Amino acid sequence: MKGDNKLIVFENKKIRHTWYKEDWWFSVVDVVGILTDNNFQGARNYWKVLKHRLKKEGSETVTNCNRLKLEAPDGKMRETDCANKEGLFRIIQSIPSKKAEPFKLWLAKVGSERIDEIENPELAQERMKLLYEQKGYPKNWIDKRLRGIAIRQDLTDEWKNRGVEDNKDFAILTNEISKATFGKTVEEYKQHKNLTRQNLRDHMDDIELILTMFSEATTTRLTRERNSKQFPKLKKDAKDGGKVAGNARKDFEKTLGKSIVSEDNYLDSEKRKLIGKD
Repeated sequence: MKGDNKLIVFENKKIRHTWYKEDWWFSVVDVVGILTDNNFQGARNYWKVLKHRLKKEGSETVTNCNRLKLEAPDGKMRETDCANKEGLFRIIQSIPSKKAEPFKLWLAKVGSERIDEIENPELAQERMKLLYEQKGYPKNWIDKRLRGIAIRQDLTDEWKNRGVEDNKDFAILTNEISKATFGKTVEEYKQHKNLTRQNLRDHMDDIELILTMFSEATTTRLTRERNSKQFPKLKKDAKDGGKVAGNARKDFEKTLGKSIVSEDNYLDSEKRKLIGKD
């Protein structure tokens, strides 16, 4: 299918989903049909009854569903109830099905892990290390990435404490830093690397990560030293912090003789090196 109305497959059955408001939304009827062994019409009827019960129980799950256009079995684009991951997990928990049981056990495990991580934040870091290792990232890259996450968190906490609340403002400030550091906004940088919805930083090489950390740590330091408050002053700090890192980048590129703003997806680049193609 064209655009974002793509298909995913579970147990050889298709689940329609689409990108909406910066998140994936999944066809509830498709998931219900798989978990209850119902055909399309049977799944629609099952969801109708379940939806009524959830509303009666006062659950916000149904309210949080969106009617989005997906390709129906007849080939036409029709509105259907869609839920994001959180809503979908809540619906799955409400279905008494053997097929739903693995999901419920997994959700219970994840919930337990999150509680443990709140009590001991080091566990979250170890879990993240393991996830990156499983994806094929080397240890020295993972160490930089995790340090970068801590520096980013420090910066966003500072922004929150100084009056930034809207997600759009966070994005604008981040873009100011990125533009001054690399000459590209985050979206432009992702396009440069041929990324779509992947995390840009997960595809940066060591130098790109280091410059990102430098720019954000510098911005945090400037904000604290200047005691900046509210968006306009924080925006200037972001520009200035990015500019410091951007100057370092330009000096390095002058010595290196080429740009370090890489088009490479980091993992793909590493794989090419391993097989001798780089």
